[in-house]
Amino acid sequence: MITTLSVRNRNLAITAIVLVLVGLVVARYWDYLANPWTRNGQVMAQVIQITPRVSGTIVELPIIDNQFVKAGDLLFQIDPRTFQSDLDHRRAELDETIDEIAALAAQIDASAAVVTRTEEEIAWYKQQVIGKEARLKDYEAQFKRYTKLLPQGAASQERLDRAEADVTDAEARLEAAMAELRQSEASNLEAIADLAKARAEHGAYGEANARLRRAKAAVHHAELELEFTSVVAPVDGYVTNLNLRLGDHATAKKPVLALVDVNSYWVYGFFKESYLGDISKGDLALVTLMRFPDQPIWGRVISKGWGVYQEDGSTAQELLPKIHATYEWIRLAQRVPVRVELGKLPEDVELVVGTTGSVLVMADSAEDPTPEGVPPVPWMLH
Repeated sequence: MITTLSVRNRNLAITAIVLVLVGLVVARYWDYLANPWTRNGQVMAQVIQITPRVSGTIVELPIIDNQFVKAGDLLFQIDPRTFQSDLDHRRAELDETIDEIAALAAQIDASAAVVTRTEEEIAWYKQQVIGKEARLKDYEAQFKRYTKLLPQGAASQERLDRAEADVTDAEARLEAAMAELRQSEASNLEAIADLAKARAEHGAYGEANARLRRAKAAVHHAELELEFTSVVAPVDGYVTNLNLRLGDHATAKKPVLALVDVNSYWVYGFFKESYLGDISKGDLALVTLMRFPDQPIWGRVISKGWGVYQEDGSTAQELLPKIHATYEWIRLAQRVPVRVELGKLPEDVELVVGTTGSVLVMADSAEDPTPEGVPPVPWMLH
């Protein structure tokens, strides 16, 4: 009897201890039972494809694979000699263009002076024609008067002949003046045409001149291409997948290496679609990386994905929709990415793009400060 009671008491004690331990475990990890949680998390970052903007032979390569570089550090140098030569050529063309524009400006001034002079000549010859026309009329009137007086004996034949000669001389002088006027008008038209041509060839003045802008643009383009021979890091980051060697030919617009931006890390937690209703923008998130299981990282939910790739209904062979077979009693929830912005990293924690971890989202915690005391994901759930 005593033995039976002892065994029963011992079993009760063991059961009580187990229940207490289970209760402690449940209490400790209640956050992982009561809040959205996934073990399908992944470290992400912006990966910049370093692409040369000009082609040429690589003559300097001061980096090695997986090296950390700062923004502005030289990644590699393309042979700049060809681009320097082109820049020198473009600068010489710019100097020639400036000289040509100056010569055309001088031509404009000269043509304008000719136009002014011919206009003055036209005005002078017009006055001459008017004066000679008036004198001719006077001589013609005098000749008519003498012609009437001759039969009456009031004028001599000599006087009449002199009057006729005066008319003839005045007509000749008038014709000469009109010829000079026509010549001046023709010269004026030619000068105006020359002036218009000079102005057209010169174009606008100052920086608005099209030829000058084109020449300067060519110089600027050559300067940029020379600058592009030095390929520098756009951000702080790690060189990745470096396959270049000295003497390799870099081709414009073809990526040659990748640079992981160290200031752009975030974590994607791929949650079941049934959890999305409990996740809001700004909620606290606890990330436990597989590499650092005892050093959880706090963050905030930044956004939830609004679409994932759908295989059912996608086009297959013969343009027919592709549908996967399913079992009605098994229903798998789709995974949707939730983006988490990380806070301050614990000491010695290094983030590597593509590494995995677990993500816990504290529901309805958008306004809460970062809490303390929440443990990393339990080891049995890794």
